Amino acid sequence: MALTDELRQAVVDGRPKAAVERTTEGLAEGIPASALLQEGLIAAMRQVGELYDQGEYYVPEMLVAAHAMKESLAILKPHLVTDGVPTTATVAIGTVKGDLHDVGKNLVSMMLEGSGYQIVDLGVDVPADGFVQAVRDGADVVGMSALLTTTMPRMQESIAAIEAAGLRNEALVVVGGAPITEEYARSIGADGFAPDASSAVRMVQGLLSVVRQS
Repeated sequence: MALTDELRQAVVDGRPKAAVERTTEGLAEGIPASALLQEGLIAAMRQVGELYDQGEYYVPEMLVAAHAMKESLAILKPHLVTDGVPTTATVAIGTVKGDLHDVGKNLVSMMLEGSGYQIVDLGVDVPADGFVQAVRDGADVVGMSALLTTTMPRMQESIAAIEAAGLRNEALVVVGGAPITEEYARSIGADGFAPDASSAVRMVQGLLSVVRQS
């Protein structure tokens, strides 16, 4: 088995120590950091997403796999920068004002990061102007999360604030969380909605591909 395949499997299995070892070995053997990223980490997170869709993996398995990916990525990042490997896009993500839940947000962040995106974690209890500033700072995509029905309206307020600042066309806005539906996302003017972390990655990829083709 190729070392990149061993790295991929270590991440899929949620074995951070093995993932770190394979990453370190790969770099020592002269394998490009970009290859370890693409054939190891990104391939692993794609496989984890497929296992989730097939009902073989659940949130706990996704979390341990994402943790293994993050440990490996911490080693790779300096080499990716040195090699001039571009990030796919910048995604700023946060839980809206009044909501302190972050498990879903964190999982989406890690899945996106493992798929090659630059993540700006805005944290929890993010006010509307926090999302506005993220767009000003250059985010290509702004992700808003809410777990409570009482905080759902904060998404619409945040989108309205981005629009009022004249920045609505500067970034895609995507939303998610337990009470959120596609119909609700559409009604508040969001560009995309995902019910879970696996589909969030595909949704962001799809939206960005459309933007780049236009």
